[in-house]
Amino acid sequence: MIRFTNRYLNIVSLIFTIIIFLIINKTNLLNYNKRFDSLLNSKLFKRNSFIVETNSNNINKDTDDKQNNVTQDKTNQTTNDKRKNTDEKSDKNTWKLNIPKIDLTAEIKEGTSKEIMENYIGHFTETSKTTGNIGLAAHNRGYTKNYFSRINELREGDEINYEYKGFKKTYLVYRNIIINDTDWSNLEENKKNIITLITCVKNEPSYRRCVQAIEKGGDNN
Repeated sequence: MIRFTNRYLNIVSLIFTIIIFLIINKTNLLNYNKRFDSLLNSKLFKRNSFIVETNSNNINKDTDDKQNNVTQDKTNQTTNDKRKNTDEKSDKNTWKLNIPKIDLTAEIKEGTSKEIMENYIGHFTETSKTTGNIGLAAHNRGYTKNYFSRINELREGDEINYEYKGFKKTYLVYRNIIINDTDWSNLEENKKNIITLITCVKNEPSYRRCVQAIEKGGDNN
Protein backbone atom coordinates (compact mmCIF):
# COMPACT_ATOMS: atom_id res chain seq x y z
CA MET A 1 0.00 0.00 0.00
CA ILE A 2 2.74 2.36 0.94
CA ARG A 3 4.64 1.57 -2.26
CA PHE A 4 1.60 2.34 -4.27
CA THR A 5 1.17 5.62 -2.49
CA ASN A 6 4.77 6.61 -3.08
CA ARG A 7 4.52 5.71 -6.72
CA TYR A 8 1.35 7.73 -6.98
CA LEU A 9 2.97 10.72 -5.37
CA ASN A 10 5.91 10.51 -7.68
CA ILE A 11 3.61 10.41 -10.69
CA VAL A 12 1.60 13.37 -9.42
CA SER A 13 4.79 15.27 -8.67
CA LEU A 14 6.12 14.58 -12.15
CA ILE A 15 2.89 15.73 -13.76
CA PHE A 16 2.86 18.85 -11.64
CA THR A 17 6.46 19.59 -12.58
CA ILE A 18 5.66 19.14 -16.25
CA ILE A 19 2.70 21.52 -15.96
CA ILE A 20 4.81 24.13 -14.20
CA PHE A 21 7.52 23.79 -16.85
CA LEU A 22 4.98 24.20 -19.62
CA ILE A 23 3.43 27.24 -17.97
CA ILE A 24 6.84 28.89 -17.53
CA ASN A 25 7.88 28.14 -21.10
CA LYS A 26 4.59 29.43 -22.45
CA THR A 27 5.03 32.70 -20.55
CA ASN A 28 8.58 33.09 -21.83
CA LEU A 29 7.41 32.30 -25.33
CA LEU A 30 4.67 34.94 -25.09
CA ASN A 31 7.14 37.50 -23.79
CA TYR A 32 9.56 36.63 -26.57
CA ASN A 33 6.85 36.98 -29.19
CA LYS A 34 5.87 40.37 -27.76
CA ARG A 35 9.45 41.56 -27.83
CA PHE A 36 9.88 40.23 -31.38
CA ASP A 37 6.67 41.92 -32.51
CA SER A 38 7.70 45.13 -30.82
CA LEU A 39 11.11 45.02 -32.45
CA LEU A 40 9.61 44.17 -35.82
CA ASN A 41 7.08 46.98 -35.56
CA SER A 42 9.79 49.39 -34.50
CA LYS A 43 11.93 48.47 -37.52
CA LEU A 44 8.95 48.72 -39.84
CA PHE A 45 8.05 52.07 -38.36
CA LYS A 46 11.59 53.35 -38.81
CA ARG A 47 11.71 51.94 -42.33
CA ASN A 48 8.37 53.53 -43.18
CA SER A 49 9.51 56.79 -41.62
CA PHE A 50 12.62 56.68 -43.76
CA ILE A 51 10.53 56.00 -46.86
CA VAL A 52 8.20 58.87 -45.98
CA GLU A 53 11.12 61.20 -45.40
CA THR A 54 12.80 60.11 -48.61
CA ASN A 55 9.61 60.54 -50.58
CA SER A 56 9.02 63.86 -48.89
CA ASN A 57 12.50 65.01 -49.85
CA ASN A 58 11.94 63.87 -53.40
CA ILE A 59 8.68 65.74 -53.54
CA ASN A 60 10.32 68.83 -52.14
CA LYS A 61 13.21 68.46 -54.55
CA ASP A 62 10.88 68.02 -57.50
CA THR A 63 8.84 70.99 -56.33
CA ASP A 64 11.96 73.08 -55.85
CA ASP A 65 13.23 72.06 -59.29
CA LYS A 66 9.91 72.99 -60.86
CA GLN A 67 9.85 76.30 -59.01
CA ASN A 68 13.45 76.97 -60.01
CA ASN A 69 12.62 76.13 -63.62
CA VAL A 70 9.60 78.43 -63.54
CA THR A 71 11.69 81.20 -61.96
CA GLN A 72 14.47 80.66 -64.50
CA ASP A 73 11.96 80.72 -67.37
CA LYS A 74 10.50 83.98 -66.06
CA THR A 75 13.99 85.44 -65.67
CA ASN A 76 14.93 84.38 -69.20
CA GLN A 77 11.67 85.80 -70.55
CA THR A 78 12.24 89.08 -68.71
CA THR A 79 15.82 89.24 -70.02
CA ASN A 80 14.65 88.51 -73.57
CA ASP A 81 11.91 91.13 -73.28
CA LYS A 82 14.40 93.72 -72.02
CA ARG A 83 16.84 92.83 -74.79
CA LYS A 84 14.07 93.02 -77.35
CA ASN A 85 12.90 96.39 -76.02
CA THR A 86 16.49 97.64 -75.96
CA ASP A 87 17.02 96.47 -79.54
CA GLU A 88 13.78 98.11 -80.65
CA LYS A 89 14.70 101.37 -78.92
CA SER A 90 18.17 101.15 -80.43
CA ASP A 91 16.71 100.69 -83.92
CA LYS A 92 14.35 103.62 -83.40
CA ASN A 93 17.14 105.89 -82.19
CA THR A 94 19.77 104.87 -84.75
CA TRP A 95 21.23 107.68 -86.82
CA LYS A 96 24.43 106.72 -88.58
CA LEU A 97 26.50 106.78 -91.75
CA ASN A 98 28.37 103.85 -93.26
CA ILE A 99 30.81 104.03 -96.18
CA PRO A 100 32.35 100.58 -96.91
CA LYS A 101 34.98 101.94 -99.34
CA ILE A 102 36.77 103.84 -96.56
CA ASP A 103 35.76 101.60 -93.61
CA LEU A 104 33.65 104.33 -92.04
CA THR A 105 30.79 103.75 -89.60
CA ALA A 106 29.84 106.62 -87.33
CA GLU A 107 26.92 108.14 -85.43
CA ILE A 108 25.27 111.33 -86.57
CA LYS A 109 24.08 114.15 -84.30
CA GLU A 110 22.00 117.23 -85.02
CA GLY A 111 24.05 120.38 -85.57
CA THR A 112 27.57 121.26 -86.68
CA SER A 113 28.86 122.89 -83.51
CA LYS A 114 32.37 122.28 -82.17
CA GLU A 115 30.98 120.08 -79.37
CA ILE A 116 29.02 117.90 -81.80
CA MET A 117 31.81 117.47 -84.33
CA GLU A 118 34.36 116.55 -81.66
CA ASN A 119 32.74 113.11 -81.46
CA TYR A 120 30.13 112.76 -84.20
CA ILE A 121 29.26 113.49 -87.78
CA GLY A 122 27.19 116.66 -87.73
CA HIS A 123 23.94 117.20 -89.57
CA PHE A 124 23.21 120.57 -91.16
CA THR A 125 19.96 121.51 -89.44
CA GLU A 126 18.58 123.34 -92.49
CA THR A 127 18.76 120.16 -94.61
CA SER A 128 16.51 117.11 -94.72
CA LYS A 129 16.94 113.97 -92.61
CA THR A 130 15.24 111.62 -95.08
CA THR A 131 14.15 112.59 -98.59
CA GLY A 132 15.67 115.36 -100.66
CA ASN A 133 19.16 116.65 -99.87
CA ILE A 134 20.74 115.36 -96.63
CA GLY A 135 23.72 117.51 -95.57
CA LEU A 136 26.45 116.15 -93.29
CA ALA A 137 29.80 117.51 -92.07
CA ALA A 138 32.81 116.11 -90.17
CA HIS A 139 36.48 116.80 -89.53
CA ASN A 140 39.23 115.16 -91.58
CA ARG A 141 42.28 115.83 -89.39
CA GLY A 142 43.49 117.37 -86.11
CA TYR A 143 40.53 116.44 -83.91
CA THR A 144 39.46 113.59 -81.61
CA LYS A 145 37.29 112.11 -84.33
CA ASN A 146 38.20 112.69 -87.98
CA TYR A 147 35.46 110.73 -89.70
CA PHE A 148 35.87 112.37 -93.13
CA SER A 149 39.64 111.94 -93.29
CA ARG A 150 39.36 109.65 -96.32
CA ILE A 151 36.35 110.93 -98.26
CA ASN A 152 38.82 112.29 -100.83
CA GLU A 153 39.26 108.62 -101.87
CA LEU A 154 35.61 108.22 -102.90
CA ARG A 155 34.94 107.79 -106.59
CA GLU A 156 31.88 107.58 -108.81
CA GLY A 157 29.79 104.52 -107.99
CA ASP A 158 31.03 104.03 -104.41
CA GLU A 159 28.24 103.27 -101.93
CA ILE A 160 27.18 105.43 -98.97
CA ASN A 161 24.68 103.89 -96.53
CA TYR A 162 22.54 106.22 -94.45
CA GLU A 163 20.17 105.31 -91.61
CA TYR A 164 17.86 107.52 -89.59
CA LYS A 165 15.43 105.96 -87.05
CA GLY A 166 14.47 103.07 -89.28
CA PHE A 167 14.75 105.04 -92.51
CA LYS A 168 17.51 103.43 -94.60
CA LYS A 169 18.91 104.35 -98.01
CA THR A 170 21.96 103.52 -100.07
CA TYR A 171 23.47 106.24 -102.25
CA LEU A 172 26.02 106.08 -105.09
CA VAL A 173 28.71 108.73 -105.34
CA TYR A 174 28.44 110.82 -108.51
CA ARG A 175 30.89 113.64 -107.79
CA ASN A 176 33.79 114.57 -105.50
CA ILE A 177 34.77 118.26 -105.88
CA ILE A 178 36.46 121.23 -104.18
CA ILE A 179 34.26 124.28 -103.50
CA ASN A 180 34.67 127.70 -101.88
CA ASP A 181 33.99 127.82 -98.15
CA THR A 182 31.25 130.38 -98.86
CA ASP A 183 29.47 128.22 -101.43
CA TRP A 184 26.37 126.71 -99.80
CA SER A 185 24.52 125.94 -103.02
CA ASN A 186 25.31 122.24 -102.71
CA LEU A 187 23.21 122.07 -99.52
CA GLU A 188 20.11 123.62 -101.05
CA GLU A 189 16.86 121.67 -101.30
CA ASN A 190 16.82 119.16 -104.10
CA LYS A 191 14.01 117.24 -105.76
CA LYS A 192 16.35 114.32 -106.10
CA ASN A 193 17.21 112.11 -103.14
CA ILE A 194 20.87 112.88 -102.56
CA ILE A 195 23.34 113.03 -99.70
CA THR A 196 26.04 115.71 -99.42
CA LEU A 197 29.24 115.36 -97.36
CA ILE A 198 31.28 118.47 -96.52
CA THR A 199 34.75 118.70 -94.93
CA CYS A 200 37.81 120.96 -94.91
CA VAL A 201 40.69 120.85 -97.35
CA LYS A 202 44.18 120.39 -95.90
CA ASN A 203 46.10 123.68 -95.80
CA GLU A 204 43.33 125.40 -97.79
CA PRO A 205 41.13 127.24 -95.25
CA SER A 206 39.17 128.99 -97.99
CA TYR A 207 38.03 125.77 -99.61
CA ARG A 208 35.92 122.74 -98.76
CA ARG A 209 35.65 119.22 -100.15
CA CYS A 210 32.16 118.26 -101.26
CA VAL A 211 31.10 114.68 -102.01
CA GLN A 212 27.61 114.05 -103.34
CA ALA A 213 25.80 110.76 -103.90
CA ILE A 214 22.39 109.91 -105.36
CA GLU A 215 19.89 107.30 -104.13
CA LYS A 216 20.65 103.86 -105.49
CA GLY A 217 17.85 102.42 -107.58
CA GLY A 218 15.73 105.55 -107.14
CA ASP A 219 13.56 107.20 -109.79
CA ASN A 220 16.02 110.09 -109.98
CA ASN A 221 18.96 108.02 -111.33
